[in-house]
Amino acid sequence: MKILVIHGPNLNLLGKREPEIYGTLTLDDINGKIRATASDLDIALSIVQLNGEAEIIDAIQAGDYDVLVINPAAYTHTSIAIRDAISAVGKPSIEVHLSNIHRREEFRRKSYIAEVALGQIGGFGADSYILALIAAKNITPQR
Repeated sequence: MKILVIHGPNLNLLGKREPEIYGTLTLDDINGKIRATASDLDIALSIVQLNGEAEIIDAIQAGDYDVLVINPAAYTHTSIAIRDAISAVGKPSIEVHLSNIHRREEFRRKSYIAEVALGQIGGFGADSYILALIAAKNITPQR
């Protein structure tokens, strides 16, 4: 099984950016946890952090994965194009957020991605990604 993890815009600033919301772990810290879990679950993994909407769409369309785990960050609430890319490739996807978007500002509560994802995991910090890997392993037939 291959999983593509996409971290969206500004997640490269984790650890410095609003730690009261996003925590103090850096993106490298989170990626380390993701890699360790993937190894334990015997999952092949590719991780990217992309700030641009077009770059995210290109990564989704490349299609060299079985399951997409995506934290679209602010694009969650604005990008029909990312939603359409996920829908178009027809691969299972899991939406991830460090914070609980439904407890945040009103404009952050709408997710265009949720409509095409198998599920949404948020509010558990870095563990949201870990839970997504476990879910992906459990829902995907082994090849």
